[in-house]
Amino acid sequence: MLSTRFTDLFGIEHPIVQGGMQWVGRAELVAATANAGALAFLTALTQPTPEALAAEIARCREMTDRPFGVNLTILPAITPPPYAEYRQVIIESGVRIVETAGNNPAEHMPAFKAAGVKVLHKCTSVRHALKAEALGVDALSIDGFECAGHPGEDDVPGLILIPAAARALRIPFIASGGFADGRGLVAALALGADGINMGTRFMCTVESPVHERVKQWVVDASELDTELIFRPLRNTSRVAGNAVSRRVVQILAEGGNFDDLRELVAGARGRLVHEEGDLDLGIWASGLSQGLIHDIPTVVEMVTRIVCEAEELVRGRLARLCVNPVGAHASF
Repeated sequence: MLSTRFTDLFGIEHPIVQGGMQWVGRAELVAATANAGALAFLTALTQPTPEALAAEIARCREMTDRPFGVNLTILPAITPPPYAEYRQVIIESGVRIVETAGNNPAEHMPAFKAAGVKVLHKCTSVRHALKAEALGVDALSIDGFECAGHPGEDDVPGLILIPAAARALRIPFIASGGFADGRGLVAALALGADGINMGTRFMCTVESPVHERVKQWVVDASELDTELIFRPLRNTSRVAGNAVSRRVVQILAEGGNFDDLRELVAGARGRLVHEEGDLDLGIWASGLSQGLIHDIPTVVEMVTRIVCEAEELVRGRLARLCVNPVGAHASF
């Protein structure tokens, strides 16, 4: 078993996290992940109302007695969701772990802290992580450029971002972006993280509430099959490469603006991709880790495999690379 500051803080067995994923973070996947000894998050805004979130939390509790949390992603909008109502449902439902993402979580921190809720905040830069640490969050998720969804605008990959974060931060943090196996877990720990967050890898599991055609597309895809959309708008998002995402890139490259592609990128279209399996119906997030995903296991099979691979690497190959007798080195 791999024990870190993160596993100790959140009371889980393995330093592995299934973060919030729009349309994907539902009770079936979250409960399976919790039962496998990892930490998982329901996605609050996947539920259409705060009342629906309360029902989803209750449904998840029927399937697991292990710790799980709720993701609350805070984004600017002309008509924002009732964030305070979603927050209150989380608290009243007795959930004690929250993953915040998007904008600064300062508005929500007093209520969460007063209720004894531990807050894990997702960032794409060290400077934002330091601000969140100063706000009093309990842990951080540091997203490298490889991640699905919004990687920020700095384009810093995990190999640099993780050790930079480790040097600057005092609280536990996990690494996100590009992780799919035991090798990635060991690398993240070696770079200074206390665990890993995975989205695309969890999306391609038996319990994931995603159409099988979507899962199979990820299995068949390579690390080259993603698109970075909204780059000229300074709101970059990494999504699966399909007809819609390539069209979005083209429109913006030709001088278009958001109004020219609003209908193409509507969230309802992305939801239908997951539900109906029409891969070119809308945009949907997928990370570079898709190049490392070659099967669709159950969650417990995947988590067990990753942990075993990591332990075997640490005790086997890496141990053999260490100095043996004085002055002698193992051969590479």
